Order: sequence, then structure tokens, then C-alpha cells
Amino acid sequence: MSDVTASMFVRSDLVGERAAPVRTGGLTGFLRTRLFNSPGNVLLTLVGALLIWFTVVPSVKFLLIDAVWHGSDRTACLDQTAGYPAGACWPFIAAKFDQLLYGLYPQPEGWRVKLTFLLAVILLVPLLIPRLPSKGLNAGLFFVAFPVVAFFLLRGGGLGGFAVSWTASLLSGFAGGFENAGAALVRAAGTVAVIGPLLWLVGKLIVLIGMVLSIVVWPLTWLREQMQAWGQPVWGDVAVTALAVSALAFWLGGGVRTGWRVLISSLVTFVGIALVIAVMGLDRGGLPIVDTQLWGGLLVTLVISITGIVASLPIGIALALGRRSTIPLIRLFCIGFIEFWRGVPLITVLFFATYMLPLFLPGNFSVNGLVRALIGTALFAGAYLAEVVRGGLQGVPRGQIEAAEALGLSWWKTTFLIVLPQALRYVIPGIVNSFIGLFKDTSLVSIVALFDLLGSLRAAFADPNWSTPTTLFTGFAFAGIVYFVFCFGMSRYSLFVENRLNAHRRN
Repeated sequence: MSDVTASMFVRSDLVGERAAPVRTGGLTGFLRTRLFNSPGNVLLTLVGALLIWFTVVPSVKFLLIDAVWHGSDRTACLDQTAGYPAGACWPFIAAKFDQLLYGLYPQPEGWRVKLTFLLAVILLVPLLIPRLPSKGLNAGLFFVAFPVVAFFLLRGGGLGGFAVSWTASLLSGFAGGFENAGAALVRAAGTVAVIGPLLWLVGKLIVLIGMVLSIVVWPLTWLREQMQAWGQPVWGDVAVTALAVSALAFWLGGGVRTGWRVLISSLVTFVGIALVIAVMGLDRGGLPIVDTQLWGGLLVTLVISITGIVASLPIGIALALGRRSTIPLIRLFCIGFIEFWRGVPLITVLFFATYMLPLFLPGNFSVNGLVRALIGTALFAGAYLAEVVRGGLQGVPRGQIEAAEALGLSWWKTTFLIVLPQALRYVIPGIVNSFIGLFKDTSLVSIVALFDLLGSLRAAFADPNWSTPTTLFTGFAFAGIVYFVFCFGMSRYSLFVENRLNAHRRN
């Protein structure tokens, strides 16, 4: 009985060899599992291959293989000279490179633009590498010191004074404005019968405010006059400002017990400011002034995009927090601001900022055309970023806020130490997407007489010395490559930051 049972369950011959497993690694495995694993994927692979064949291959042939690389005028890019159907005319880009870089900026002063770009790269690259130390100092130099240095490098000019002189001039202007407005109301009171006494009273009150402000600002005005009489207003102003700010920082930092570190940091900062003033000769008039109307090319594109990106993020955060505020006035203002700016196209904002804003300003007050475009772009981008940030704020669990309140944290600490870091981490893709869109939208400023990269490129096309059948395609291909490099760089770095911040959430 046992022999029969054993014969039923025990195999008496060898099992045949199994087929080799399907290879899933390497090129063969990739083709088998990703491109040809189903009839639908086979069809998509063939369509994609045809698209590459009819688009990428001709583009590479035009830009690289059949391209003309050397020449001094249009004849080098003609088919007769090249001996074959000529592709991209890269000598045109080489000849117009300075114009594409900084527009009509005087060529002898072009080194100032290149130096500005170099300083930006030197300060930005260490800021983007997480492992490098001194991020606080690096961020301060890039976001605070670099814009000031870049302004005097690009525009030129010098300093007529420093903080004391600027404050005295600003407050004196306010005082004079109050007195003039009050005097106007007093004069108007005599022509109105019903509310004349009320206008007279309000006018006298405004005049009194102006007089009090004039008395308050008198010491600063006297000090400014003394420094101007000394003959070195800039250095005297820097010295007085350094002493006042350092003393205040020392007192707020804890005085003799704990304020020495703050005092040393303040003095070192002012020494650095003095060195910059001396090296750039800002006390002697500085570099020759180059009006912003002469700026153009990649310079204007980067100035508008970087300023818009840096300025729009805090604006968007403030609007997003204001829209969630429990104070009705703040909430309604933020909602109205966001919906208004999101309801009009950017080109309308640029037209309004460029041509209509001066109509609302006093007659003796003017704003530079480039500054108007910067203000309009920052406000427009800030409204869009507000909704992106608000989405991140809604993604933070309510329990996080309740836990912070249970620990006794104030609203400010809860918001900036707990809520915002998590919210901004959630919406990194949306923020970078807005930045990339803003960078590309800077091309619209050419409509308001600002020559960005595309505007300078169109101006370069008007040169008859480089009029060839391929010049137009070469120029737009170069501009497309520039835009792609910047946008792709922002996209890849955002992915790096996102993966690094979310490393603790991986399974």
C-alpha cells in the first residue's frame, strides 16, 4: 500500500528546463517593458519616433551640422558662399552679442554689465549649494548689498549723502507738504459757506502738524548743513549714521552684558559700506550715469524677472495671510487686491504702470519707466503667488496650529516657525511654475518701449548687413535656447529642493 502511495506522489523522471526569464534590465529590457509591451505603447513609440525624426533631427541639422560658424557679414551665411544649403547663421549672433546682452548700453561701459553678472553668479552659486556654510551672510550680501552695488554699477552716479541726509530730506518734504496742504485748505475755507469753518480748522491742524514735524526734523537738517559745510558730506554722514545705528544696536542687543557681538557686527557692516563707497568712488560722483532707457537685452530681462521674483514672494505671502485673516477689513482688502490683479492681463498692468501712473502723481514727482514696469510686474506676480501660497496654508493640518497655541506660542511665531515652512514646502512646484511664467512674460515689456532680449533681437534684425534667409530663425533659436536654459535650470533646482525637503517623508 505504501509503495502505491509513493508512486502516486513521487516523480520518477526529471522535470524539463524552464524558459529563460524575460530580461527587464538594460536597453533590451527597457525597450521590452516600456516601449513595446503593448499594442498601444508600440503605436505611441512609433508616433514619437516619427515626431523626433521630423522635428529634432532637422533642428539639429539646421543649428549644428549645416550651420555657418565664421563670417564677418551676411555673405558668409548665403548658400552660394557656403557651398551647400546654409543653416543657422551664428556669426550674426556673435556680431550682435553685446546688443543682445545689454541693448543700447554704451559699449565702452559694457564691462559694468558683465561685472554685475559675475558678482551675481559669485553670490548666487554658494547660496544654492546646501552644504556650504554662512548662508545668512551670503543671503544678506545677495539680497541686500548686491542690489545696491548693482544699481550704482549699472546706472552710475554717486552719493550726495547717506542716511542722515536722506532722512532729513524725506521728512522735510513731508513737513513742507503738510504745510502747503493745510494752507490750501485754509484758503479754500473762505470760498465755501457751509463747511468753511470746518475746512479752516482742518487746514490749521494740518499746518500745525507740518510745523511740529519741521521742529522735529530740524536737528537732522542742521546736522546735514554742517556736514555739507565740512566739504565731505558723504563720509560725515556715514560716520554719524554708523555711530547712531551701532549705539542703538548695542543698546537693543543687551548693552554691556550681551550687546558686544551686535556692536561688532554693526561696525563691520559699516566698514564694508565705506569700502564699497571708496572703491566705487561714490563720494566723488561715481561712474558715468547711463539712463535706463539705454538698457536692453538680457540685462532688462534679468532685472525685471529677478526683481519680480524676489519682490512678488513676500507680497504673495502677505496677501495669502491677509486673505485668511479674521479681521474683515484686512481680509476684504486682500481679496479685492488679488481678484483685481488676477482679473487683468499683464500687458494692461504694464500699460497702466507706464502711461497712466504718472497722471496720478504730483507734478514734481516722477518715477523711472523701468521702475514702473518693475512695480507693476511685482504686484501682478504677487497676486498670483498669493493663491498658490494660500493653497499651501490650507494644506497644513489644523492640529499643528492648535499644538502651537497649546504651547503658548504667539500668532507670529506660530505662523513663521510652524505654518509657513510647511505650507511653502507643499507648494514649491506651484511657486516655481509662477516664477518660470514670470520669467517668460518679461518679453511683454517690449510693448511699453523697454527692449528686453526679444526686443533687442528684433532691433538687430533691422541691420541690412545681416539680412539673410536664415537670420530670423537663428535669432529666435538663440533666444529660445536662452529662455530654455534659465527655465530648465529653475525647474531642476526646484525638484532638487523638493526632494531634499521631503526626504524624511520617504518610505
